[in-house]
Amino acid sequence: MRLALLSDIHGNHHALSAVLNAVRQKNIGTILIAGDFIGYYFWPVEVFQLLKPWNVVAVRGNHERMLDKARNDRNFFRRIDEKYGSGLSVALEQLENKRIDWLTNLPDSLEYETEDGKILLCHGSPWDSDEYIYPDLEGESLDKYADLDAKWVVQGHTHYPMIRKFRDVTVINPGAVGQPRNRHPGAQWALLDTESRKIEHFCEQYDLNEVVMESKKRHPEIPFLANVLERVW
Repeated sequence: MRLALLSDIHGNHHALSAVLNAVRQKNIGTILIAGDFIGYYFWPVEVFQLLKPWNVVAVRGNHERMLDKARNDRNFFRRIDEKYGSGLSVALEQLENKRIDWLTNLPDSLEYETEDGKILLCHGSPWDSDEYIYPDLEGESLDKYADLDAKWVVQGHTHYPMIRKFRDVTVINPGAVGQPRNRHPGAQWALLDTESRKIEHFCEQYDLNEVVMESKKRHPEIPFLANVLERVW
């Protein structure tokens, strides 16, 4: 079974379009998304229009949890808006209530069964949805992964691509579709072939200019939103 692995779209439909074009060319029908559909950038409606034709299996990320809290807590909403930009406020303004309900009620983790083994899908880590698991992970978390009842763990949150194996468990971070942080500009995703156990990372190129310019226009006080998309080694 061949699966497309995505995470951290963050309202960037330009990046998502590039990824989905590549997924389509590889004749993959099912997409596993490790959370953070929204936040940071400004096109949540377009993101879901692009995803509509696809078979999507998803969990929620920390930005979906923040969205849920921001609906009912104006002080929290204001703090998030000041810290991360207006991505969440745009989502609250533009998305239908049923879509917001769908996002905020996604599970924090789920098991996806294939003929070749079980995939555990989560956002941060299997035991803490807000934990950052970076490629240079060391320490007690290694044993935790090795003890999981799954062949693969697919997770996001760090915006850094990763493949790590802990005994019989392979941990995959596909990188970020909408906001990579590893100084490789583009739109990142991964392909998992469960039969051959082959994993490939991809970084699709797209025109960053509209996202960068819109970020600078809306939030000159948060230069990170634009700069992170352009920085290279």
